[in-house]
Amino acid sequence: MRHIKVNRYENFSQTAAELMMNQVEKKPKSTLGLATGSTPKGMYEELVKHSADLSQAVTFNLDEYVGIASDHPQSYRSFMEENLFQHVRVGQTYIPDGEAADLAAECERYEQLIKKHGGIDMQVLGLGHNGHIGFNEPGTPFSSRTHVVDLAETTRKANARFFNSLEEVPEKAITMGTETIMEAEQIILLVYGEDKQEAVNRLLQGEVDEQFPASILHEHPNVTLLSGGVKVLN
Repeated sequence: MRHIKVNRYENFSQTAAELMMNQVEKKPKSTLGLATGSTPKGMYEELVKHSADLSQAVTFNLDEYVGIASDHPQSYRSFMEENLFQHVRVGQTYIPDGEAADLAAECERYEQLIKKHGGIDMQVLGLGHNGHIGFNEPGTPFSSRTHVVDLAETTRKANARFFNSLEEVPEKAITMGTETIMEAEQIILLVYGEDKQEAVNRLLQGEVDEQFPASILHEHPNVTLLSGGVKVLN
């Protein structure tokens, strides 16, 4: 696991954006796996600032809440539209349909779409306080494919800041599975902030355990950990 350490969020975001722009420059028709949340937001701002050309790229988001409309202010479709898709040239964009009548069929459809486009070339991930990647919570089998997950209470509390109350935070989500993520050619793990110190240090201990989902990344041949604003073990 390659580890890049930066101090300021601005530098963190610039570095993350450079990694993605380098990927698209190398392969304009890249299939990109994207993440949402406060950590990658700066990366998207940098991509917009530099007028990144994603016109030939295909994007797949990691996850989406179940039970809220795609135009809901806190849907991940809305997040991506507001922070990236409306501001740069981008090709096809895919996000799971959290309102699908048949959620199991939607998960299978998403898997098949990823395969149709040749798999993910570069997957961007965040790191949850409990080690989740995507919405793969502790205990999720490493063999999981795209599936519906019950969100852990810690995850819902962490996301409650984006809603009016904890009660409004959905209890379920569709997420790419761990095995789906691990099939990406390259993975970029973004970790920023002092509140992630315990999680990132546990990751760096290197023990692979389904109770800490991100630990599986040690078994991937091409992972870059980009960390900032957090004291980490050497």
